[in-house]
Amino acid sequence: MVNIASKLSEIVGRVSVSEIRELLKLVEKPGIISLAGGLPDPRLFPREEIAAMVRKVVEEFGEKSLQYAPTRGVGVLLDELKAFMERMGVRVRGDDGLIVTSGSQQALYLVSAALLNPGDYVVVERPTYLAAIGVFRLFGARFIPVDMDKNGMVVEKLEEKLRRAKAEGLPVKMVYTIPTAHNPAGTTMPDDRRKYLLELAEQYDLIVVEDDPYGLIVFENKPFTKLKTLDRSGRVVYLGSFSKILAPGFRLGWAVGLEEIVSAMEKLKQYVDLHSSTLTQYVAAECLKQRIIERSIEVMRMVYREKRDAMLEALEEYMPEGVEWTKPIGGFFVFAWLPEKIDTRKMLRKAVERGVAYVPGYAFYVDGGGHNTMRLNYSFPTVEEIREGVKRLAEVVREEL
Repeated sequence: MVNIASKLSEIVGRVSVSEIRELLKLVEKPGIISLAGGLPDPRLFPREEIAAMVRKVVEEFGEKSLQYAPTRGVGVLLDELKAFMERMGVRVRGDDGLIVTSGSQQALYLVSAALLNPGDYVVVERPTYLAAIGVFRLFGARFIPVDMDKNGMVVEKLEEKLRRAKAEGLPVKMVYTIPTAHNPAGTTMPDDRRKYLLELAEQYDLIVVEDDPYGLIVFENKPFTKLKTLDRSGRVVYLGSFSKILAPGFRLGWAVGLEEIVSAMEKLKQYVDLHSSTLTQYVAAECLKQRIIERSIEVMRMVYREKRDAMLEALEEYMPEGVEWTKPIGGFFVFAWLPEKIDTRKMLRKAVERGVAYVPGYAFYVDGGGHNTMRLNYSFPTVEEIREGVKRLAEVVREEL
């Protein structure tokens, strides 16, 4: 019998199985209300329009839509993406490059592969996106976590940590941030903090990766500016996604940054998947051209706002004293802090037995923190399920207290 464990590479050992993906298996049992995953509401997928676009693309573009494509992306989609970003307030510089990826997760992988060496430090929010942690670990990166408050990353603490890192001679390469509708925290960073962050990136010569999968699903009238738009020196690499604004099954995302960085990403992508799906690229381009996505976004904002409100109202009504939570202005998630004595990882089994699931927050912390936190999703369940799920969860929390 072959000892496979001895044959696996070191890189496999650097990452663990995604807690969220394991949870999704658990919550498939009948009767469980899932507040765990980050799935879009499938009723919002523009299915009829997509079906029409698929037929239109195959009929009009014929073999081109079914053939191999350039690694960087088909030209019509690259053009439509540039126009779309301009309409959505994302500034594309004259010296920027643009690449289409197989989901924004691949964009995150490629930009990390292009920039990180083993031992480099990445600044991350505390907490931060679980799959980003996994990617950075894959490339042997180390972390500088920065605390958050209701307005996102506390940039004064970022400055302190960067000053200390420089004094210690640490190789800090990148700041990874989700400034708008954060996953998992649900926070949105105001412009004064965004400008401060970019000033620090200038001072300490850092690349800033702005991950923005939820940035168009904002339902409060609070002005903010994309980091990519505020950037004046080409330090920001912007990551976008079709998964939340069209359908995750397309597996399409994109990245915009200085041509030198995007060119490096393109070179690496050649050996990852050659290119992203040609057919879905053409369909996505038509959806952008026909403004199907923009019309869908307007509906999404109304639906997700109603669901967000239902979750906040249920938390206020049912949760015991001592529980706190964020009040997101967009995105899919509310993040909650329970009293210190509660370990949400241990509590999860009891919650599932009671018919409700969530994601324990510790998985989003790079430094072992977050034992008393949890991420709650409101995008996928119905309003009725949200209220009942929070009610069940509150009962479990009361028992733990």
